[in-house]
Amino acid sequence: MNHPATPPTGENPDAIIVGGGIGGLSSAFALARQGLRVRVLERAPEFGEVGAGLQIAPNCTRILDEYGLLDEARELGVLPENMVMRDALDARELTRLDLRDVERRYGFPYMVIHRSDLHGIFLRACRRAGVELLTDRTVTDYEHTDGGARIHLADGSTQEAPVVVAADGLHSVARRKLVGDAVVSSDYVAYRAAVPIDEVRDNGIAEKDVTVYVGPRCHFVQYALRGGDMFNQVAVFESPKALAGKDDWGTPDELDAAFAGTCDTVRKGIPLMWRDRWWQMLDRDPVETWVHGRIALLGDAAHPPLQYMAQGAVMAIEDGWVFARHVARQSAANAGADAGAGADGSAGAPDWDAVLASYEAVRVEHCRRVQTTARAWGELWHLDGEERLRRNAIMRDRDDHDYAFTDWVYGPTALDPDEEPAMFTPIPLSSARLGDDVAHQVAPA
Repeated sequence: MNHPATPPTGENPDAIIVGGGIGGLSSAFALARQGLRVRVLERAPEFGEVGAGLQIAPNCTRILDEYGLLDEARELGVLPENMVMRDALDARELTRLDLRDVERRYGFPYMVIHRSDLHGIFLRACRRAGVELLTDRTVTDYEHTDGGARIHLADGSTQEAPVVVAADGLHSVARRKLVGDAVVSSDYVAYRAAVPIDEVRDNGIAEKDVTVYVGPRCHFVQYALRGGDMFNQVAVFESPKALAGKDDWGTPDELDAAFAGTCDTVRKGIPLMWRDRWWQMLDRDPVETWVHGRIALLGDAAHPPLQYMAQGAVMAIEDGWVFARHVARQSAANAGADAGAGADGSAGAPDWDAVLASYEAVRVEHCRRVQTTARAWGELWHLDGEERLRRNAIMRDRDDHDYAFTDWVYGPTALDPDEEPAMFTPIPLSSARLGDDVAHQVAPA
């Protein structure tokens, strides 16, 4: 394990990170490990995360291992045995991944963990690494300076650094200023719940698996958390009110109606969902420019995805890892020439422009692929009628150890564009082999 370097002392930070979520904190820790003085600004009164479970694939647990944080994550999370996809109407198994075999293939485990637990791991790591963590700091504007970037805060003060990383989420202030695009609504909404495992043991659940029930215009996800003591559920459906253009959409009455025709296990889970809050499923169209001068977008500020590939938090953690690795490369290259190198054991000051260019060059395309694939995956999950049956037939034909659809994302995170693996080849629905008795099985549209 590589131990973090000691961040140099001094009043002004080397990097300011706006946003204290998983993306911001993981990136702050990654940069502090390179000996940089890092300051994180969080608008909330305290650091924390809202939500329930997260799935973190081997491309993320690989990074946690490098950071020396994987053992702590194992203690707080769960290593499920399989990922199983079922039809939400009849509960038939469609396909599965043997997650123990996934670990053998990629070298690192597939894990599920409570969002607040993963956030806490990075928060504690940042404190140990000497990251400056400030709350109640609302950033309202950004501007370029000759030597970096300056941020403006709601209290009228300003701060500046050689580089500013905007990790301020889907509704990023920096994204609005620098890109100016609109959030895209999928017209789908998510309900979540994490409950004691004893409350669901009689519901026909699979405690040791991640189970995804896919159905017409809805899906339902289940898996255990916190060593198996809790059970996470996510219910997602298309909102008729959203399609009708109403502002108040995704309400609990729509939740109940969306899952009324599903199988027993799903229907038994719906009454347990939190009904006082729900999450509209929003993303943005991919953009090719994340770096503006010395201001860089990261995480959901750069590439907010729909949740179908379970890669949102993972991509943010990867962003910070790639960013820090390019800092290390550029610092090493400049070590001989930089007057500040050597005294505190750190390398030379990085060429920030080269770091930012390298970060953008490799991450934009990968994250574009994840964003667009997540949208397509969501469409595939929610098919109805004959298309649903064709999807089911294709999935049932898949070999359980066929990794054509995961190698491009679960493998090692690319540091350069030529390391980015080839994408999978889509299978057209028209290729599905359906029997003569299909007609009577087609659900009403």
